[in-house]
Parts: sequence; structure tokens; C-alpha cells
Amino acid sequence: MNVSELLRLLQTEHDETAARADNLREQIERLTTALAETEARLAELAATRKVIDGLTPPDQTTAPAETATVYQRIVTTFNEYPGKVFRVRDLHEHPGLPTDEPSINVTRSRLGRLVRQGLLTQPGRGR
Repeated sequence: MNVSELLRLLQTEHDETAARADNLREQIERLTTALAETEARLAELAATRKVIDGLTPPDQTTAPAETATVYQRIVTTFNEYPGKVFRVRDLHEHPGLPTDEPSINVTRSRLGRLVRQGLLTQPGRGR
């Protein structure tokens, strides 16, 4: 390999790397803009929540079990009994969920999702 071929290869790699760097800078700029917009929206939502909380009478509780989703009912049960370890069947009895085997299996899947999302922890198998 002669020097001129080596210089040509070096220039080609330089051009490709410079183009990639430009592309990454553009991505960073787009992501920075998107992050700023998202953080602004989060601030707006927090302010809205604060205003609504201030307007809500203190005796008003969360949504009744009939209107809350099953996920909300499950998480509410865990929040009502912090530190308590539930078996799935026991968990079904608290918010009044059906205790038939198919419903319990669906709840097992839901609990798995909640654990994977980091909303719950699983201290042991079946708990």
C-alpha cells in the first residue's frame, strides 16, 4: 500500500466519521428540544394537579372500586397495606375481585407487569 492510497483511505474514514458526528449532533439537538418540551409539559401537569388538589374537598376520596381499573384497584390495595406481602388469591379478596382461577391467572400476569415496571416488588415466588 502506497502513501497516496493510505491518505485516500484516511480521508474517506475522516469524511464518514465527520458525517456521523454531524448526524449525532443533530440527534442531540432534536432530543434536547424534545426533552425541554416534555419537561415543560410535566411542569404544566404538576401545576394543574396542584390546582385541582387545592380545589378538591378534603373529604373526597379516590375513585370508587367500581370505576377504577383493575390495575388501580391492585395498586390501591398495596398502598392501603404498605409492607404487607400478598398471595394472589388474598389480593383478590381485598378489592372484591373475582376469585375464580382464570381471573387469578390474569392478575398474576398483571402483577408481573407491575413488577417489571418497578411499581411493585416480588419478595418471593407466589408473593
